[in-house]
Amino acid sequence: MSADVAPILPQGAGYGVVVGIGFFFALVMCFVSYIQNRYTQYSTHTSEEFNTASRSVEPGLIASGVVSAWTWAATLLQSSTVAYEYGISGPFWVCSNAAGATVQIFMFAVLACKVKQNAPYCHTFLEIVYHRYGTATHIVFVFFALLTNILVASQLLLGGSAVVTALTGMNVYAATFLIPLGVCVYVVLGGLRATFLCDYSHTVIVMIIILYFMFSVYATNDLIGSPSKMYDLLQTASLQRPVAGNQDGSYLTLKSNYGLVFAVIQLCSGMGTVFLDQGYWQRAIASRPTGAVPAYIMGGFAWFAIPFGFATTLGLAAVALTSNPRFPTYPNSMTSAQVSAGLSAPFGAAALLGEKGAVALLLTLFMAVTSSSSAELIAVSSILTFDIYKVYVKPSATPKQLIMVSHVMICVFGVVMACVACLWHGIGIDLGWLFLVMGLLIGGAVFPAAFTVTWKGQTRLGAISGAVGGLCAGLIAWLVEAKVYYGTLNVTTTGGSYPTMAGNLASVLTGLILTMAISYIKPDNFDWEVTRAINAPEAGQSTVMQTNQPVPDEEKEITADKAAVADPTRLQRTFVVAVIASGVLSLLMDVVIPIPMFLSHYVFSKPFFTAWVVISFLWVFAALFLCGILPVWETRRFFKTLVIEIFGLGKKKVVNT
Repeated sequence: MSADVAPILPQGAGYGVVVGIGFFFALVMCFVSYIQNRYTQYSTHTSEEFNTASRSVEPGLIASGVVSAWTWAATLLQSSTVAYEYGISGPFWVCSNAAGATVQIFMFAVLACKVKQNAPYCHTFLEIVYHRYGTATHIVFVFFALLTNILVASQLLLGGSAVVTALTGMNVYAATFLIPLGVCVYVVLGGLRATFLCDYSHTVIVMIIILYFMFSVYATNDLIGSPSKMYDLLQTASLQRPVAGNQDGSYLTLKSNYGLVFAVIQLCSGMGTVFLDQGYWQRAIASRPTGAVPAYIMGGFAWFAIPFGFATTLGLAAVALTSNPRFPTYPNSMTSAQVSAGLSAPFGAAALLGEKGAVALLLTLFMAVTSSSSAELIAVSSILTFDIYKVYVKPSATPKQLIMVSHVMICVFGVVMACVACLWHGIGIDLGWLFLVMGLLIGGAVFPAAFTVTWKGQTRLGAISGAVGGLCAGLIAWLVEAKVYYGTLNVTTTGGSYPTMAGNLASVLTGLILTMAISYIKPDNFDWEVTRAINAPEAGQSTVMQTNQPVPDEEKEITADKAAVADPTRLQRTFVVAVIASGVLSLLMDVVIPIPMFLSHYVFSKPFFTAWVVISFLWVFAALFLCGILPVWETRRFFKTLVIEIFGLGKKKVVNT
């Protein structure tokens, strides 16, 4: 499964999953798009539906989309990597602070509410930047947005293709280009709503497979089979391979110095990959006005379960079984290159379940890569269509032309993301390095972007200075720290914990300080009516769709949505809820739970570890309910009406999902 370990599966399995399953979903989406266009008023031939899903998606499906779009291969692999390196603290810090992570999702709920208040008809957050600050600032933020999407998308393919190659021996460059192929097809066919539907199916599959691994490791597997046995194996591993910086070298403590450094890095990096990724904004834009905040709160809660459950299972299993003859690298431990490439989880799955484990993991990672790739494709397509083509190339573009450009740009970016991932492979950049460095490149623009929709006092100069100054500060701090600490600059030293932490902190904090300081010198007093007018429909038109004969509950929702769009102050209560909920939950995840256990140097007892595992099970089941059952319940009336429409059992017209 690497240069030193033979693949456990044949190459045919890799091509079968990458090509076969990819095109299976493409065919399913083709059928769904036909049904949608034939029997509903949500035609994928309109740019509004294609890029924003007509701003009508229910909270449960938005939450499922958030979870799926940000369950990267990197999320799963890196969470297991830090579990292998730092023990039980790794999965927790990944979940609370990693890219696309829980705390950042909670915080984004505030921005989601503000978008609905201050720019309810926008297609991208960059449209808000353009109408508020003008061309120069718009170009700067287009750069940061596209840089974010390119880094994220290439990371998805970098991690996914590495594992496909490790498990099957499939050519890494073939995997890199074939993985996004089927995704491009179904996104072109169905647009944003297609990504939501596929996200839903992918999320359910991923969670079921995670539960399969969890029950195997903690209930049935002959190598571990219980929390008690896992605890004993981790205790033995702590004696054989003690963790530097951990209390007593233990894998069973949150007192992990390097784990805390990793948490700081990912807090900064995660803010960039959430606040600057159009994929996140697009889900807020696609939601109902009254449903954006609950959708993101539920999404953050549910997302936590995936890397937490996955890494607490496979990451710790890799630690526990390294000395077992069934472990792929036995009698040796994993090399640093194998760890950095994200192979802890694949090796753990192979040791536990052999070929069955490898197939299950391959399917999990493929679901993660394709669902998050679809979010990146539609996000970049929207930027290229509405912020470049429509603004600078053809302002008078018709909806038909915008749809054509959107289709072309999806395919173009599919090729670009594969080429960039191949570039990383070719020059020797692995997933671990890119995961740690990404935040310092984009962190400077985090707060300027957030303030664009939340603070009327931010000025044009403050926004530009924060973004560009943060980038410069991050690069300087990163390279200087690497040179001072290690004495030389190369891939290994620049990917170290302390240089990347210095760069990430410098980038984010410099961006915050500059934009606030410059804006406070002569603050703006922006009138939000300017951004509320972006793409506003003409009198008598509405982007809030409704059924011809809505049932009472639907009529109440439609009335509330219309009122919220017409009078943004009606969302103020929702905004307060978002601020309180995100603040309390973030404080709980980042301070209340981990810091006392870190400062007390507590090492888990066996009963405490057992309770920790039980909580991980309960959390995954709760997430499965939120992302698997709730969306079906919310759309029950839609499916009933759809059946009536298809089979001609009534006159009611389907228009709402």
